[in-house]
Amino acid sequence: MFGFVQTVNGEYEPPGDKSISHRAVMFGALAEGKSRFENFLTADDCLRTVNAFQAMGIPISLETRTRALEIEGKGLQGLKAPSQELDLGNSGTTMRLLLGILAGQRFEAVLTGDDSLRSRPMKRVTKPLKQMGAQIKGKDDANYAPLTIHGGKLKGIEFENDLASAQVKSAILLAGLYAEGKTRVFEKIPSRDHTERFLKAAKAPFQKEGEWLSVQKASRLAPLQAKLAGDFSSAAFFITAAAMLEESRLLVKNVGLNPTRTGLVRILKRMGASIEAKVKEESLEPLGEIQVTGKRLKGVRIAPEEVPSVIDELPVLMVACALAEGESLISGASELRVKETDRIHSMAVGLNSLGGKVKELPDGCLIEGIKTLHGGEIDSFGDHRTAMAFAIANLASEGEVTLRDTDCIKTSYPSFFKDLEVLKKA
Repeated sequence: MFGFVQTVNGEYEPPGDKSISHRAVMFGALAEGKSRFENFLTADDCLRTVNAFQAMGIPISLETRTRALEIEGKGLQGLKAPSQELDLGNSGTTMRLLLGILAGQRFEAVLTGDDSLRSRPMKRVTKPLKQMGAQIKGKDDANYAPLTIHGGKLKGIEFENDLASAQVKSAILLAGLYAEGKTRVFEKIPSRDHTERFLKAAKAPFQKEGEWLSVQKASRLAPLQAKLAGDFSSAAFFITAAAMLEESRLLVKNVGLNPTRTGLVRILKRMGASIEAKVKEESLEPLGEIQVTGKRLKGVRIAPEEVPSVIDELPVLMVACALAEGESLISGASELRVKETDRIHSMAVGLNSLGGKVKELPDGCLIEGIKTLHGGEIDSFGDHRTAMAFAIANLASEGEVTLRDTDCIKTSYPSFFKDLEVLKKA
């Protein structure tokens, strides 16, 4: 790709939310009766979740043109043992949440994935699930896939979610639907709450009690009908581009505005961005629009307690910080080092090769802003968010930028480059 400072303009509607699409499949499968979800994300990660539940006997149909997903739910105990390993590709969300569901089943299953997924830590989920009574085996005391899980009689536990991980929390709450007694999760720093919203909508015995989340054994889940929100994390790449590139004007429509996901808006405002978000309707999640006008941004401090609400947006935020006036500090983000790749490292290496001034820290980075980037050759490290972040960095480059390995983007946002080209021409 050839870089020169550009703008993004026009109206844009993001694809369906990846996190919510995963959960739609899972809750639809465990409900009793037919569920229907519009605006399902047809990216590889979400299709891996669909394939996994189909392999366990759940009828699922997807209308490609309208992206409407219909699921014939078989109930909490309606899954069947898969006849072969469940290959989850690159989807960590699928693996971690599915472990919670399988912990309560009466059969054995093997979960595996690609090289990246097999290198990502799973003990954060398998350890508490073992405490609840599940039998899980795998490399390094069930820390790495392939993982063999045999569900059993579960008991409720109390668990402190000190990683502020929505995936860990969700796995335990899902297992709690099968456990005797009460399962409680403590969250001092709230993580994204999509699972809690699904539990409430499906009429599960779930409660939020201050900083505690609790669930009890369920007899059934109700089927659901909903329009899924547009993915804020996908929109974040274009929102950030519009905010940092002068003369850009962007209207994002039908985007999810769940407050546990929109930390990016709050941080960009602190950087001086001209950005406004407005909720228009509710459908499982709040949906609305975001108006952005471009200007030179200022450096910012991103504190540890803010990280959970912006964890997927940090790569593109690092691009914005690299081009902002002054110094920026990101701390408390060590979780970025165990994503599809070490995103602190991949972003620092790439930005520095384009003339940026980024210093890696154990749990974040220190960034000294510059006016523009120059050309260079960038490795995505096989990570979709790193790749998309550098496609945005390319817009602020005065030279040629070559981005290697962009196929990884298909895991979360297959139409990314198509949407980018439309907004560049608007």
